[in-house]
Amino acid sequence: MPMETAKAPSSCCLPAQAGGQERRKAPRLKAGTGQARAEFISLAGGWFAMGAEDGPHPEDGEGPVREVFVDPFALAATAVTVDEFSDFVSATGYLTVAERLGSSFVFYAFCEDAARFSAPAQAPWWREVPKACWHAPDGHDKPMDGRGAHPVTHIAREDALAYCHWSGTRLPTEAEWEFAARGLLKGQPYPWGSILELDGIHRSNVWQGSFPDANSAADGYEGTAPAKAYGPQGYGFFNMTGNVWEWVADRFTRLHSPRPVRNPKGPLNGQSYVAKGGSYLCHASYCARYRTSSRQALAGNTTTGNLGFRVAARQVS
Repeated sequence: MPMETAKAPSSCCLPAQAGGQERRKAPRLKAGTGQARAEFISLAGGWFAMGAEDGPHPEDGEGPVREVFVDPFALAATAVTVDEFSDFVSATGYLTVAERLGSSFVFYAFCEDAARFSAPAQAPWWREVPKACWHAPDGHDKPMDGRGAHPVTHIAREDALAYCHWSGTRLPTEAEWEFAARGLLKGQPYPWGSILELDGIHRSNVWQGSFPDANSAADGYEGTAPAKAYGPQGYGFFNMTGNVWEWVADRFTRLHSPRPVRNPKGPLNGQSYVAKGGSYLCHASYCARYRTSSRQALAGNTTTGNLGFRVAARQVS
């Protein structure tokens, strides 16, 4: 069986590397045998203005602003937490991509003796750490430190889909995700309005200080925050911007129809997928991808310490 190889990193996240180990197969899972603990919020759907014209990274394809319709759906109030993902693993014995590859990427400040781990030239603040994975987010030699209520991280798209398959849920489409994140606000960059720190209050978990060398953690967290921190906002969701990037169902494209579209689902083909919302590593001087319209193209095997997911379902009463 051939080993997977690393690909060029993107600005905020990067694909997992093989770590010199052969990939092991994931167990086969029965659909709908588990149950997500998530609190779902039902949304009536409707038309909304998706995207933005002022995205800081043209390569992300946030624009043009276009009218999009989504059918009624339900979305989890929070990202899937470590404890919730642990339920899945305990029930199935599932091994994540990072576990099968033997390593994942950890932000250098969270590594003991970071210089001993390899760093990609394009994003030297990351370190490929052996045995880093969802239950050891900083590497095998560090405990979880009570992070069960934090979003699960080091999750590849395959892992998120496996959880959905087991729990009878699904990944939201990008349009559903953005509809939920925007709440009732039109054309605003944040779920609460136009100002990142409205009234001087931190409303999301993003980098505070000078990236990547100095993080004051003025918002209360140097790394991930609990999934229910800072909220709720808009329709009742937590941490739709900042904290961790979240996989959505769509493949990535920068080609959007300027005409009104109903229930877009992205292109049928492509090697990159969309992640939404930014993370605790986003900063105005660097990537500023902590907006409702923010998006990033990632390879499906990407696993890092700032990448997770939340689940969607049919509308619930």
